[in-house]
Formats: sequence, structure tokens, C-alpha cells
Amino acid sequence: MFAADELVEMLKAAGEPTRIRLLVLLAASDLTVTDLTEILGQSQPRISRHLKLLAEAGLIDRYQEGAWAYFRLKQDGTAAGLAQSLFDLIDMKDPVLMRDGERLATVKKARAQKAQSYFSRHAGEWDALRKLHVADEAVEEALLTLIGKQSFEALLDLGTGTGRLLQLLEPRYDRAIGIDASRDMLAVARANLDRTAVVKASVRQGDILNLPLDDGAFDLVTIHQVLHFLDQPDLALAEAARMLTADGRLVVIDLAPHQLEYLREEHAHLRLGFSHAAMADWMERAGLEVDEVVDLRPDGGVGPGLTVTIWLAHRSVVSDAAVDAA
Repeated sequence: MFAADELVEMLKAAGEPTRIRLLVLLAASDLTVTDLTEILGQSQPRISRHLKLLAEAGLIDRYQEGAWAYFRLKQDGTAAGLAQSLFDLIDMKDPVLMRDGERLATVKKARAQKAQSYFSRHAGEWDALRKLHVADEAVEEALLTLIGKQSFEALLDLGTGTGRLLQLLEPRYDRAIGIDASRDMLAVARANLDRTAVVKASVRQGDILNLPLDDGAFDLVTIHQVLHFLDQPDLALAEAARMLTADGRLVVIDLAPHQLEYLREEHAHLRLGFSHAAMADWMERAGLEVDEVVDLRPDGGVGPGLTVTIWLAHRSVVSDAAVDAA
């Protein structure tokens, strides 16, 4: 529910033709001022002014990615509910909105072409690594089995890469955020989300060791094939634990210990896998308790391939109680 003054301010912010168009566009995709200028055919200062008013009213979010600022419709809270109520009253077949949608499709196509160019340049490296371990489909099947069929409110995918987990888990969550340090990979992820029409998720640039997010906001946090690139993976686990709700769960997918030293030089792996004991110790220090561990071995465990391990953990009640007592 809104206070009367608050509702009036939100309606004032939304009650203008260009700002309605902006809200509809930002419900469909994360966009920059440049994107919106191209779609609406209006000047950058004018678009920026409208966005500022919508942000001040709490109807949209703004986040920085290097030199670029991205905007997105608010995904939760009463403001998001108000925006949805407005959309229910709007004829989406309005010629102006349909033309905006066509121009948005053009922006997304250009985005996809740029992302594919990056992906093509590095596809050989990723294909070589995939051949060393169990198929992605088997990993995803095991992941879905581990987390169960229940739905959850919020997902955080750390080191989201191509955004694959945001797509895979889309039927289960109400909202999701993917974090990655690489702007090139974020471009790939955005293109993939556009292609698969996933609008409940957004991606943004961030440091996995210093997340620009509020504590305790996510029911599920995933870290997929990221920790072996980090010098201090235990710090990443502690930061992930900070993001969890009181009954939240963490899933880590990474490599078991191996002897393939060339991965350090050729693929920037700082860690040659993780043992069950080491991961359990780090998780305990982060206030987490391991529920289940699954090892997925390539080719039946024969040969020099890499074993993929999935760890499922939850916030430790004992740890939380100790913190409260302190």
C-alpha cells in the first residue's frame, strides 16, 4: 500500500507519454540512454531527464557498468506492482508502442551480433575445456535434481558468464540477477536473455568479492565454474553467504582436484580443483553447512578428464544463533 502523497508522486512520474513508453521498454530489457535515444528518437538530455524522474519515483533501477549506466524497471516491491497495474490498463497494440517494440528488436539484434562476435573468438577455448569434463547437460540435470522442484523468489548467479543458469532456472524464480566482471561476457548474457525472452533476470558488472547488493536478499545463490579462477575462493564463498536469506541455499559447481597443470598457463586457472574437505571447511567458516555433494566423472571415471563437483549448502542455524547472541 502507498501513502497518498507517495502514490501521487509515482503517478505524476509515470503520467507522461514518453515516460510511459520508457517504462514499457524497460520492462522488456535493460537499456542504456543511448539505446533509448535510438529507439525513441529523442535527444539524450531529454531521455536522461525522464529517466531521472522515474528513478526518483522508485519506478526504475539504475546501475553502472564501467562508463555505461543501465536502466531497468523495478522488479520487486510496491512500485513494481504499480507499474504492472499500469501495464494492465495499456493497449500494447498501440501503434507508438508497437513501433518502439520494433526498434527495440533492432537494438537487441545489434547486441546479439556483437556478443556472437566475442563468443566466436573464444569458442575454441571453451570447447576444448568442455571436452575434458562431463557434458553440460549432465551437470544441469544434476543441478536441477539437487535444488528440487520448488520455486523461490530471488536468484543470484555469481560469475554468470553467458547467463546460462539464469535461463535454466527461469521457471523457478520470480526475479534474478547475474553478476560478472567481464563486460564482454555480460554482452553475451544479455543477448542470450533477449533471445530466450527471459525478462525476469538482469545482469550487471560487479566484483564477486565485493558485491554491490544488499545482505540477505536471495533465496538461492549459484557459483558455476568460477572459484578456480580466484586466488581467494573462500572470500567469494563468504560474500555469497552474506547474500543469502535466513533459509537461503548456495550451490557451487566447480572442478574436483586434478593434475592438469597446463590449465594454469593456458586458461588462467589459479586452482587445480577443490576437495570435499577444503570446500566444507571454507563453507563452515562462512556460516554455511553442506547438505549434499555430487561428483560427475567424465567417461565413467576413466582417463585424464576433469570431474565436476556440485556442492549444495544452506545457512547454518548454529552460526546465525551465535551471531545473534553476540
